[in-house]
Amino acid sequence: MIVDIHGVPAYAYTGGKAFDPDLPTVVFIHGAQNDHSVWALQSRYLAHHGYSVLAVDLPGHGRSKGAAKRTVEEMADWLLVVLAAAGVTRAALVGHSMGSLIALETAHKAPDRVTKLALLGSTFPMKVSDALLGTSRDNEQAAIDMVNIFSHSSMAQKPSCPGPGFSVMGGARRLMQRMSQINPEQLFYTDFFACNAYANGEIAAQSVGCPVLFVLGAKDVMTPPKSAKGLLAAMPHAKTITVDAGHAMMQEQPDAVLDALAAFLR
Repeated sequence: MIVDIHGVPAYAYTGGKAFDPDLPTVVFIHGAQNDHSVWALQSRYLAHHGYSVLAVDLPGHGRSKGAAKRTVEEMADWLLVVLAAAGVTRAALVGHSMGSLIALETAHKAPDRVTKLALLGSTFPMKVSDALLGTSRDNEQAAIDMVNIFSHSSMAQKPSCPGPGFSVMGGARRLMQRMSQINPEQLFYTDFFACNAYANGEIAAQSVGCPVLFVLGAKDVMTPPKSAKGLLAAMPHAKTITVDAGHAMMQEQPDAVLDALAAFLR
């Protein structure tokens, strides 16, 4: 599905079903140097089980055109415009990593438009080390390799992986490389800088009144579960589920993530 945002095409995957804004809507928001495809299983399942789905490509990522947004606040504003263009008045937001900050900020900006909030691999502040931030600016391929290693708990896929013989790490690495090819304007650095600079997380979290779910990776070294304590303290009504995965939990444990989201959305 493509919507026009001030003359610039914005893409959202609808899970293989025609989008119907009259159904309960779930919006998926990817993380840095990724696109909608990281939500392949979760978005498609929900689209075939009673929900309308929008798994967006953020500006400068995947099929969405235009320059990448440089702040989390700008991305949240963009998302609200996309929802309006798609005819969505209220939606559940599901965000991973950088996408979780965008979902959180969107819920803060427009609380009447967010029904539920699911934050995966989230933390605040989402600081990026100086070494990794500098590498993403000066040597994007090296940053891709570093993050790909840090984001996975194992070099090999788990026995439950839905694609036997498929390299989870290899697929993630290739996706990030493709994002660089699509947008050579230091995309990874722009994304990381936005995460590192976002300062409104605590205020945004304190303002959230809708149901909230945290899905945390037990082996996540990018956003360790203990680093989410500040957000959890600001949202005492939130529920937490931990899955046996690293930061790339949707790929390492797709069924466990889907089960958590499906139960929460019901």
